[in-house]
Amino acid sequence: MTQLYTKVKKYLEANSKNYDTEKDNIVLQNDTGTDYIKSWNVSGLTKPTDDQLASYNSAATTEENNNVIRGTRKKSYGDIGEQLDEIYKDIDAWKARIKSIKDANPKE
Repeated sequence: MTQLYTKVKKYLEANSKNYDTEKDNIVLQNDTGTDYIKSWNVSGLTKPTDDQLASYNSAATTEENNNVIRGTRKKSYGDIGEQLDEIYKDIDAWKARIKSIKDANPKE
């Protein structure tokens, strides 16, 4: 299930806003077993309705899935210093290894 945080982030992005911790105050809470927006203070943007947030389910799911894939790829790539050494020794072998990692972990 998609996280409320990700749907809120997508809502902000769709409305040309970035969460600014200095100016904005968004409090997400879960004290009833369900995530909800406890408080919303974003300059120039009204608090989203449940229907508006639901419209971002697909995009939020894709982002969350891609974040997992990015983490898997990053772990598989290994240390950047070792990668640079690998590139220096045989760039074509490095390219093949990176391609196999990307092919095994495609983004949506």
